[in-house]
Amino acid sequence: MKLDRKGFELLEELEGLELKSYKCSADVWTIGLGNTFYEDGSRVQEGQSISKERAYLLFNLISKQFEKAVNENVKVDISQNQFNALFCFVYNIGITGFKNSTLLRILNINPNDGNIAKQFLRWNKINGKESKGLKNRRIKESSLYFTK
Repeated sequence: MKLDRKGFELLEELEGLELKSYKCSADVWTIGLGNTFYEDGSRVQEGQSISKERAYLLFNLISKQFEKAVNENVKVDISQNQFNALFCFVYNIGITGFKNSTLLRILNINPNDGNIAKQFLRWNKINGKESKGLKNRRIKESSLYFTK
């Protein structure tokens, strides 16, 4: 499966489009649609800026790895909305976090298990502290996941 327009719109809402580098809530320099690296592998630094076109290019360059992570690790059939929600989730927490998550384990047993919503909400901390922003993000991801 691939991220579709609805999924991209959620991701764009969650990440925001920032054309000047900024420190995200995890204290990492970020730009564009949540990118922390450029095409050449160099890290985003303070004081940098990019065009809107480059922001979308950067997203397109890295999006394939997140699609692949969801496709390779989800072993059951899921809907497009479930895929979109998982893509946004993995894009934020990282591939390793997703592979090792209880959310993935439960989902691979039953992708419609209501406990999955609780598992989304467990990923609401930055450096051990609860984040209202991450809580809100997880609610939106979970809501899309359970949308028929």
